[in-house]
Amino acid sequence: MKVLVTGANGQLGKCLQKHSKKFPEIEFFFESSQTLNITSEEALTQFFNTHQPDFCINCAAYTNVEAAESEEKLAFQVNSEAVKTLAETCKTKNTKLVHISTDYVFDGLKHRPYLETDSENPINIYGASKLQGEVMISETMDRFFIFRTSWLYSEFGHNFFNTILKKADERAELNITTEQIGTPTNANDLALFILNLITENSNVFGLYHYSNQGEATWYDFARLILEEKQLEQDVHLKATFSYPTKAKRPKYSVLDKTKVEEAFNYKVPHWRESLVGLLKEVNSEGFRS
Repeated sequence: MKVLVTGANGQLGKCLQKHSKKFPEIEFFFESSQTLNITSEEALTQFFNTHQPDFCINCAAYTNVEAAESEEKLAFQVNSEAVKTLAETCKTKNTKLVHISTDYVFDGLKHRPYLETDSENPINIYGASKLQGEVMISETMDRFFIFRTSWLYSEFGHNFFNTILKKADERAELNITTEQIGTPTNANDLALFILNLITENSNVFGLYHYSNQGEATWYDFARLILEEKQLEQDVHLKATFSYPTKAKRPKYSVLDKTKVEEAFNYKVPHWRESLVGLLKEVNSEGFRS
């Protein structure tokens, strides 16, 4: 089996690379924006003609939520127009598409976990561009998986997890918001779930929610990191309700995982359990990028 991973230098892409060694039966093509421009129909056609992938995992995205407010055209170009081109290529070449979307397609006004059937209403440019990407896929092809996820973190790249660890090492004062409720999601969990789905050559196509179980504020997330690192006495962690940002964020964006657990007979890990596991792994290996 041949699998193309676009956006391979992002944190989910790096997690897929990390765990790919467990799947020797798969031939992977890990491509970054420098090696495969998904906004180019010609580049995609040439790549698919040459390598003929069975699956494409699209991790390529414009993910800077703040900058998207002033770079709307670029956000839609990457998250919508390029996704349409990729979907058209996958359909033509009979390639199954796995696409990553976001909890930010919702407005956050509900007070219970969001179902796949709930109405979308993004309140920022990033969420709007990702929702349009979902629409492009569903209008173009049938053999696809869209996984909406939330608050992704890992040992790779710039994310909340690594930022808190860095600030904790510096014994910096931390002011963390309690205004938003969601679910921190370990990108390693999502990567392994996708890779197992591919090895099973699943055809339960459609739209799914995948984040870790449970719910938290960003403050809860930071506090557990400090507790596990035994730094709660050394780092002054302060809860603040309001944290001004250019882009609006949904106040509540917990995703319901019932559909994905039932469709794939899979138990999604709780966010606390998964975070503690990654902290132990990072501590034992002394690794963080």
